[in-house]
This record gives sequence, structure tokens and C-alpha cells, in this order.
Amino acid sequence: MERRRWKTFLTLLISVLLLSACSYGSESSTAPSGNEEAKGSEPKKGGKVSIPIVADPTFNPWHPNAYAESNVVNRVLFSGLTQPGKDLVPAPDLATSWETTEDELVWTFKLRDDVLWHDGEKFTAEDVAFTFNEIVLNKNLGANNASYFQKLEKVEVVDEHTVKFHMTSPVAALPAYLSFNTEIIPKHIFEGVDPWDLTSFNKSKPIGTGAFKLKSYTSGQKVVLERNDDFYGEKALLDEVEYKVLPDANTHVAQLLSGELSIFALEDTSAIERIEKSEGVIVSGRETPRFFWLMLNQNLEQFQDKRVRQAIAHAIDRQNIIDTVLKGYGTIANAGIAPALKEYYTDDVPRFDYEPERAKELLAEAGWTDTNGDGIVEKDGKPFEIEFEIGIQGDLEAISQLVQQYLGKVGLDVNLKTMEWNSMVQKVVVKRDYEMSLNWWRYPADPDLSAYMHSASIEKGFNLPAFKNAELDRLLEEGAQTSDIEQRKKSYIEAQKLMAEELPYVFLWYPQEALVQVKKLKGVPNLGFGDSLHYIHEWYLEE
Repeated sequence: MERRRWKTFLTLLISVLLLSACSYGSESSTAPSGNEEAKGSEPKKGGKVSIPIVADPTFNPWHPNAYAESNVVNRVLFSGLTQPGKDLVPAPDLATSWETTEDELVWTFKLRDDVLWHDGEKFTAEDVAFTFNEIVLNKNLGANNASYFQKLEKVEVVDEHTVKFHMTSPVAALPAYLSFNTEIIPKHIFEGVDPWDLTSFNKSKPIGTGAFKLKSYTSGQKVVLERNDDFYGEKALLDEVEYKVLPDANTHVAQLLSGELSIFALEDTSAIERIEKSEGVIVSGRETPRFFWLMLNQNLEQFQDKRVRQAIAHAIDRQNIIDTVLKGYGTIANAGIAPALKEYYTDDVPRFDYEPERAKELLAEAGWTDTNGDGIVEKDGKPFEIEFEIGIQGDLEAISQLVQQYLGKVGLDVNLKTMEWNSMVQKVVVKRDYEMSLNWWRYPADPDLSAYMHSASIEKGFNLPAFKNAELDRLLEEGAQTSDIEQRKKSYIEAQKLMAEELPYVFLWYPQEALVQVKKLKGVPNLGFGDSLHYIHEWYLEE
């Protein structure tokens, strides 16, 4: 069978380079990035940066609870086969190169031969095979991000430094998936042990291959990482990276301004004006492939009617949320592919703009009317009541309160319940025990949203609303299985139109990430905060 070395990768390269040149990683005019400030300055070795997280991390990138607070730690402790390049094209990391067969069903990855785990053991192909065969493909575990690998049949060990990924159908985005929260874990540590154990195992001394290794961990307080002098790549300039567990976002801003924190993606944009007045801090806007959504559990009968979902979309004044709460750091979302992916994004889709009267009409068409004058619509004598559960982080609570008010104005009785972040993840994401929730998805620099909207991702994936639509399944599969850019564009443009009409999620806004950092922190690339962590070995502090 003829091999086409890098064919799919190069096709993706052309696509992402086009979108990168146009817009990706663009900044607001509020302040230059730390990278721009660093021009002409000599990198210094030493020092510590402090980063806030809202809850304890899992120290396991594949754990179902490995959410935002875990990702920012795991990306520094562990390494993936690939990583986002500074142009967001998948770049080598533990893998040095890759190729695919003509039918794109087998991918061969060559691995580095100079990698050590933090305990001194050698990294080999066995670790890669174990991670995917025993963890990701184990359907009983429900591994985080396993939805990206539904078409993966197995990983074969060819030799100590070569693996083959055998696919059941082509997946053009495989190198991109391997760069996004899919780090490799050590076979010699996890083999024969419950990988989801959250007691002392893997928390007292998590073992990775990253540029930093664990120095200390105090549950509920902080995680301290120290430079890994045996790192296979360029050695880190910083001595330490400290993650402070701070559930209250208000403390993030206060500690940034006092110099106790160094850098983070600002979730509470109401503080931007206050931050910009500080001489020692800068703010920069970064576009990322991310969208915020209102999620309706479509296992419940009332949410299976798309007129109800459309009514809820019409009821919410998204532009007001962007203007007042987000301070302009975002644009209205009508589908799942963000404008950052310019090659695939389209705004030529059905829209459900703020029209509360139209929302009431749609609810009435679906059988929901206020028959007793109490302000709440009913159907068959049952009032429309919604339990609205969110995790406390950044602006989410303030926005959710507005959503509650908007929906109340069209006759929906919404009970808003806030909870600690990890509790929300366990209840809503893991157990799927919810009626309505508000959150976001951040995905690789590729338009394949199968993990979030394909019906095959309902049970063990990220299709948390349990949305089912055969035509959307077909379009997502069509786009995922070809590396032809024009065909992918056609498939994903049609998919966006269908998403916008059917509303698997009630799409709210595409954010522009507000990255805040102390001025003396340099070397941070012009990427979203999460992607910039792949280059934390280049960060340094200027005296």
C-alpha cells in the first residue's frame, strides 16, 4: 500500500496557515502581549510564576473530572504526541514525525528516544499503546476526551520508538486531536491500578514527562512544580510554577494586582478597567476556538421540541450579556464553529435574535401557555419548571442570573443553583444529572465537532445534551473523513446551518479571551492561555 508521508498533515497545514494569517491569535488594542514586550530583552533564568485554579487538579489528563482546572496543570506535567504549534498547526512533541497510508486508516508515529519519566524510567511506545488501548478505548472508564478517538481501533507497538494508530475510518484531524488534552501517561505507574483512584495514588507523586515535575501538593491550597532538569526539550527558564487553588474569581484579580498571581485567562471581565489602570499588569485579547452555550437535557420531553429550544434562544439578550458583563470580549454565537476558524466559519445561518414575543409564540405553538395568569406557562396542567445548575467560575454566575431573568419574562420558572466547580463537573458532566446548565467547549484548531454533537458521543462522549440528528451525524462524519479542504468546508458550512436551526445547544457567544499577566513576565507566545502553556519552558521573569 503506497504511503503518503504527511499528506493529511500538510493539507491541514495549508488550512490552518490561512486562518492563522487572517486572524487567529489577534489581540485587542488594550495592551501588547508579553511576547511583544519581550523583544530585545535577554531571557533570564530563575524565579516563580503563580497561576490560579478553581479546584484541585486530578493529575490524570484522562480522568472524567479532568476539566479546566486540571488541564492547565496536566499540560505542564505531561506531554502529548503532538502539541499546538505557535501557528496552531500540530507540531512534534513526544512524536518526531508521522505519516499515513493512502486510505488514511493507519497512522505511523515515530517517537523520541531521549525521553525520561520524572522518576527516571524511559518513555517508550508501550506507554503510548497503554494510554490508548487500556484507558482511552476502555468504554467502561469514560475517559475524558475519548470522544476524539471513536474511530480508533487500536494502537500497535511496532518497536520501542514507533507506534501505529489503526482507524476504522479516516480521521483527518488526528494530529490535532493528539495535541489537545491527550497527554501520555506512564504504563509502569498506572498498569494494574484503578486509573481513576483519587486518593493518595498519583497525587502524592504524579509522574509525567513535562518540563516541570511535582515539588509539593497541598489539597485545597496549592500545587508547586519545579523545573525538570532531565526534560528532553529546551530546559525551562523558570525555577517553579505554582498553582493556587482559589475558587473565588474575585480573589484572582486582587492577587494579580498585589503581585501574588502572575498570569491567567480572565473569566470575570468586569474587572478589566481596574486591571488596565495598574502599571504592572497588561491585558491582551486572544481569539480561541471556543463557544459558550446553554445546555438543555434532551432526554427530557420538553426539550426535545426544537420550538422550545428556539424559544429559549429568542428569550436571551446575548448582545446585552456581551456588552454589559463581558465588556465587549465576545460576539454572538449562532453555531458551534468559532470565527477563529475562518476557513470553515460562516455567519450565513438561521438566527434566533432577542425577540421575547417570538419566544412566547414558539412556546405556545409547542403547547406551553399561561392559562391561570400566574406568569408561568403550563402544558397539560404542568408548569414549565427548570433546574438550572452551574459551577461557580468567573462571569458564569452573573450571566446565569441574567439568563434566569430573561427566561422568567417569557414564562419559564427557572431555579438557579450554583455549586463548587468539581461538584458541577461530577453531577452535570460525569453523571449527566441535570436539566439545564451553562458552560463552554474549547476544542482543537479543527472544525470537527463530532465529540460534542454526534449521536455516537452521547453515552461516553461530550454530547451532554443527548442531541440526536442523523443528518448532522452524516455531515460531521463527511467532514471528518476527508482531508480535501473544499469538501470539508462544504460539509462544515452545511453542518453549521443545521446546528443553528436545530440547536443541539443554545449557542450564546464566542469569547475573545482576555489574558492578563504581570508586565515582568516575558516569553509568553501569542496564543490562548491554554495553548501557551505548551511553551512554558520559554517563559521568564524580567528584573
